[in-house]
Amino acid sequence: MRIATFNLESLDLPPKAKVPLEVRAQVLRPALERLDADILCLQEVNGQHIRGRHERVLAALDRLLEGTRYAQYARAETHAPDLKGSAPVHNLVTLSRFPIFTQREIAHEFQPPIAYAMRTDTPHAAAPVPLRFDRPVLLTEIELPGGKRLAVINVHFRAPLAAHVPGQKLEPFVWKSVSGWAEGYFMSALRRAQQALEVRSLIDRLLDACSGRLIAVCGDFNAEDHEVPIRIVQGAEEDTGNPDLSPRSMILLDRSLPLDRRWSVLHHGRPQMLDHICVTRTLHARFRSIEVHNEAVGDELVGYARNQRGSASYHAAVVATFSEM
Repeated sequence: MRIATFNLESLDLPPKAKVPLEVRAQVLRPALERLDADILCLQEVNGQHIRGRHERVLAALDRLLEGTRYAQYARAETHAPDLKGSAPVHNLVTLSRFPIFTQREIAHEFQPPIAYAMRTDTPHAAAPVPLRFDRPVLLTEIELPGGKRLAVINVHFRAPLAAHVPGQKLEPFVWKSVSGWAEGYFMSALRRAQQALEVRSLIDRLLDACSGRLIAVCGDFNAEDHEVPIRIVQGAEEDTGNPDLSPRSMILLDRSLPLDRRWSVLHHGRPQMLDHICVTRTLHARFRSIEVHNEAVGDELVGYARNQRGSASYHAAVVATFSEM
């Protein structure tokens, strides 16, 4: 069994897409086929308005998957507007060769929004503002051959970019003051860490119901393995200090990769491992290998500096192989 995760980088149709889908598909379809995934977690799948339909649909994804094995897979996707009330943009999608038994979007179910009082906003808000997540996480329960069930948690945590602070920007990426930028960056870090805490709470609820659950957390964590979000999701024994809790810790599979292969994003020439697959120890017992398909990944900072969206993605796909259950 192969489980994969891939951030498609704002998959969309014109006029919002800078690169035509037909061009992107010539690059993305072979990348998807190479994964040979039985379960595939996708991030940044944008929804489109279709005449006669009130809700947005994932038309760009449907066209991308045409002619691939994934077109026939069971699908779970996020449907709700984002948590700030806007139309859904960066949707999460989980595709499975096996039946999907249940699916659920989870946002602030275990962790209520943090009430934060800004200091540098102009004009100054009279009351604290709630720091809401940018998007939910997507939980699917998948029925494996033989009757066992696998819980897959598809995540896309907030990027480490400063959040909006009213009155503190001259242009989209130009700030009026260092203090304003620093406060925005701090708020962004709070959101990312709290969503990791919600995922950890979800994992614990699943393990409370069944201590031997097969669980995989897959997606764009926007964090490396030494950073706060990963450590929160992992719950490692060296952090809790309690051996009795070690069966609840999650195993970060990319740690088995050599350092020169352990990266999924290039940022100003610096390799970073931001996309991960974490699993419970019961699933780790079946783990055999992991690959990061980063051979053709370009430097995201170069692309953004040129205001250029590539035909592929600035994220590498990650795929882990497990023996039969």
